[in-house]
Amino acid sequence: MNISDASRDSGLPAKTIRYYEDIGLIKPGRLENGYRDYSDEDLHKLRFLQRARGLGFSVEDCRVLLSLYEDRNRASADVKQIAKTHLIEIERKIAELQSLQKTLAHLVDACQGDHRPHCPIINDLAG
Repeated sequence: MNISDASRDSGLPAKTIRYYEDIGLIKPGRLENGYRDYSDEDLHKLRFLQRARGLGFSVEDCRVLLSLYEDRNRASADVKQIAKTHLIEIERKIAELQSLQKTLAHLVDACQGDHRPHCPIINDLAG
């Protein structure tokens, strides 16, 4: 299968697929004319990567997860630890965003939004 078919079937742009090949996440075969030839296994890996990246895993986490996926002797504890570490990072980011939301909501409420120049939002940003 060519790269445009692999792109369509995996939901990944061709540029991303080429990038994944460049960094060694996938290694499609080559036809005699030098064109990439994606197998069903390659397509499955691309879908795996698309889903993992969609969940926010880093490229390096994806590399490890893909190697664990391919290792039939893997310990599920290894997979769980990667996911657990990622979940903790997501929860940290959510808490940070909630704090930002609370601060900005307070500033928006404090601003009269009228024709006067006084603005608590500007004052806060100015420090």
